[in-house]
Amino acid sequence: MNFEILAPAGSMEALVAGVRCGANAVYLGGKSLNARRNAGNFNDENLKEAADYCHARGVKVYLTLNTLCRDDELADALSLAEYALSVGVDGFIIQDVGVAAAIKEALPQAKLHASTQMSIISPAGVAAVKEMGFSRAVLPREMTAQEIAEIRKSTDLELEIFVHGALCMSVSGQCYLSAMLGGRSGNRGLCAQPCRLSFSADNSGSFDLSLKDLSLIRDLKEIGELGVISLKIEGRMKRPEYVAAAVTAIKKAIDGELFEKDEQRLKSVFSRSGFTQGYFENKMGASMFGTRSKEDVVAASGVLKELSHLYDNETPLVRIDMDFVCRKNQPCRLSARALGREVCIEGDVPETAINKPISEESVCERLSKLGGTQFYAGDVNAQVDEGLIVSAAGINAMRREAAERLSRREEIEVIRNPIELPLPRENTARDLYFTARFVDASQIPDRHIFKRIFIPIRSSNEDFVDNRAGVEIPRGLFGAEEKIRLRLLQLKKIGVTKALCGNLGSYKLASDLGFEAFGDFGLNVFNSISASKFNSPILSFELQLSEANRINSPDAGVIVYGRLPLMLARNCPIKSNIGCEQCGKNGTLTDRKGIEFPVKCSPYPCVEVLNSVPLYMADRMNEVKTAFAHFYFTDESRAQVERILALYQNGAPADFKYTRGLYYRGVK
Repeated sequence: MNFEILAPAGSMEALVAGVRCGANAVYLGGKSLNARRNAGNFNDENLKEAADYCHARGVKVYLTLNTLCRDDELADALSLAEYALSVGVDGFIIQDVGVAAAIKEALPQAKLHASTQMSIISPAGVAAVKEMGFSRAVLPREMTAQEIAEIRKSTDLELEIFVHGALCMSVSGQCYLSAMLGGRSGNRGLCAQPCRLSFSADNSGSFDLSLKDLSLIRDLKEIGELGVISLKIEGRMKRPEYVAAAVTAIKKAIDGELFEKDEQRLKSVFSRSGFTQGYFENKMGASMFGTRSKEDVVAASGVLKELSHLYDNETPLVRIDMDFVCRKNQPCRLSARALGREVCIEGDVPETAINKPISEESVCERLSKLGGTQFYAGDVNAQVDEGLIVSAAGINAMRREAAERLSRREEIEVIRNPIELPLPRENTARDLYFTARFVDASQIPDRHIFKRIFIPIRSSNEDFVDNRAGVEIPRGLFGAEEKIRLRLLQLKKIGVTKALCGNLGSYKLASDLGFEAFGDFGLNVFNSISASKFNSPILSFELQLSEANRINSPDAGVIVYGRLPLMLARNCPIKSNIGCEQCGKNGTLTDRKGIEFPVKCSPYPCVEVLNSVPLYMADRMNEVKTAFAHFYFTDESRAQVERILALYQNGAPADFKYTRGLYYRGVK
């Protein structure tokens, strides 16, 4: 099995641990604009050191630029990417569509990897990022083997999947729980992991949003048959011993040398009640849930010292081939080849031997002594005229110089095209118009104020026709793309022309079928460049209102009312605890403070966890300067919808519990 083992590097020590244990590539972040801002991470000097260390050992380096960026951060993102290219970074892991577009235009030699936070969960999603210039897609951890196979058949893009590490409850990129509850955004690299606290479906204090860690080490043969090339280990916040254990176990599994003790050691260094393969094997349910117990913590302390010795010493990772020539009255010459390069070293002129002359065998033996370096001897040849002698120190010096020169980084010329970043829009008032989505057509008033309305794709044909509604395509398209495509074709035949799309795959699918596609909040539009890539996008509700107002787009909007979705989850936390029958599609999760969060299901693969109270802006609508305002109706009756619209028409304060969301406090 020819895989790339991709190790996390939250620090230089973790990077060294991963490389010495056999990783083929590492991924790491700069000091900002990466999804693990609380890891040690790498400043410019550290990044150069890391790249030099890795490249001298034939290991690739991928930089994470995988957070959403505001307009005022785009220049910094480009500067970091340009510097990273200059020190040899091999690829960039990116979430933000705007960041990807800017880098592709300004730095055409950059290789882009679509972060798992782009939620690429369908063949159309992979096709979309390929059109954007990405060369690799990092698939979500929630995918089954069959779904990965469907994507593989549809594309020639490189595919990367997570094979070990923590599992988020939410689909990556679609979690707003930490942001809404504490202002620390997972999409901005500062997730506080509130999901690991108690959120209970039966009010018992259970942990129904906490999943076990993922481990697919026993499934590598099948993963190889699926056409996946890169095996990613989660864990930039983890200690070096964890990285060493995970890389070692995966390497042994690839080589067919994995033993039970290796798996036990891996479980001991970090797990949450053990491991799960549930998503990959399509076996979801209660068995996938787990927490970090006292026993788990105690187990780790017993293996850390043992694991630290796995990376004590330099590992001979790189083959070096050498040819040595020693001729009478000529300087000795050593030609050495490694890492795709060749160097030639000139040594001393040999002397006539008085006693024992050097032999070709003795020279080869000395050249092969590469201990303490990253090299091991490949083909080593020597041609030596008879009766000559060269000092051992001289031969050793030539060998050391060859190894040192082959380890040096070659200078890289970075092509930098000029690019004009968008200026902020003037924060002036517009003729605001209104749009809405309803979870059911029965909520729609006979008379309403909306220019566009959308209802779920599962709604009846009559509901679409009677209400002249557009179609809302679900964000969780796992394995459902063909079903969605056929339904869209039916809707097109009855005259539906508009589609609200919260996923790159659904946006491309709808556009290709001839619908007028509109961007929903799930696309995480956070800056003016990303706003320009979608039609009339609903901006991320993680933006402050003042930031959203200044997005330079002719027709962008913000959500001004509704229970905001905090999570998009594939493994229903209600079903896994109390079951669907007891839930009756009215499940809630109760946190440790007694606050209830509704959980809404649908016929499609995912459920949504909603905020406990709705966003409300009726009495502050004069501060909304975007082109339109969007209403996100969920569990309201028609009467409640009519009452809410009356409040907004009158600019009245709410007489119920509500939130202003993040529009004034923002996220870190």
